[in-house]
Amino acid sequence: MVDFDDSAEVYVINTCSVTHLGERKSRQMIRRAVRSGSKATIVVTGCYAQLSPGELEAIEGVDVIVGTQDRYRIVDIVESAATGEGIIKAVDNIMTAGRFEDIPLFSFPGRTRAFLKIQEGCTNFCTYCIVPYARGPLRSRPMASVVQEAEKLVAAGFKEIVLAGIHLGAYGRDTAVQPANLTEVVKALLGVSGIIRLRLSSLESVEVSEELIDIMRQDERLCPHLHLPLQAGDDDILRAMHRHYTTAEYRKLVKGIQVSVPDIAISTDIIVGFPGETDLQFANTMTFVNDLDFARIHVFPYSPRQGTPAATYPGQVPEQEKKRRVHELQVLAEKKAADFKLRFVGREFAVLLEVEKGGLVEGLTGNYIRVYADARGKTPGELVRISLQRSYLDGLWGKIIG
Repeated sequence: MVDFDDSAEVYVINTCSVTHLGERKSRQMIRRAVRSGSKATIVVTGCYAQLSPGELEAIEGVDVIVGTQDRYRIVDIVESAATGEGIIKAVDNIMTAGRFEDIPLFSFPGRTRAFLKIQEGCTNFCTYCIVPYARGPLRSRPMASVVQEAEKLVAAGFKEIVLAGIHLGAYGRDTAVQPANLTEVVKALLGVSGIIRLRLSSLESVEVSEELIDIMRQDERLCPHLHLPLQAGDDDILRAMHRHYTTAEYRKLVKGIQVSVPDIAISTDIIVGFPGETDLQFANTMTFVNDLDFARIHVFPYSPRQGTPAATYPGQVPEQEKKRRVHELQVLAEKKAADFKLRFVGREFAVLLEVEKGGLVEGLTGNYIRVYADARGKTPGELVRISLQRSYLDGLWGKIIG
């Protein structure tokens, strides 16, 4: 393994297609790899490879194109490419995929947080989203494999495991042989000896169960942090997006969770400039967001994706107007994030240290606040008690007390 800026024999670029920007950055990275070594094997995989293999084939220097399945064969495919001629394409019809691609972890680049993918695919088909077409139907990782991989990560020294998936809350829906759901996975992993922290990645709000919140309230190892994509604060826009909740339902859920778990961080995604979004509908989103105590808000301008229904909707919002709305919402998002962090000044929290540099350490609380402190002999991977004192950079400054 070498740094991307060093000369390599093989370059693997894992691409994104969620937005036009993702695809553009992917192309830039591919061309950068091509320029880095004339004799190198250039491998392109991921969503862009799955959706547009022809576009990638047209980029001079690309040797291998692998979609979003068969990635477990990538070493064999690359070795074949090194001895043959012409481009190798391993891109099948993702809609026929019927099993979770279980790729075990063989190396451990860090010892702090590990991402454990337990689910693949999505069938929500939101009108703006290309992901279901790139990742295919729902496939769940077998429970035994989930537990086995978690045990492996703990044995390697990881302190926090983050459960990830394309549609995480849909875990288990695709199998009748082994009925399970996300809550059962959480229970099973909390039973693994040595687990210090368990965190959930993005979840649909309609998939947050009362039992899951009960576990979070009772077991501090399940981090009080939920990412619940909102996407819009206007019911007409939500219907046009093919989202499965109303603003009233979302508000009731969030406020109820915050009562049950007072220190919880709830973050969200919002798309502005969806086709047909009027000034009034955007104002509704601003009002709705202002009414809720979000810890973090990720703001995205709507990006038309060819092949999705919304790309052909009338009323496409001009780019300049989208930029204006993004800026307005980002200002509010920054205020919300600052207000959330400052609530905890004067309190003590457990912080999992991730980075040490220049005599300082930084890490995350369970509710995802970044904390900085004087190192005082502490190193990444340690879970320490820190007294939170004041705002600092993108988080809080604190004093290590234990």
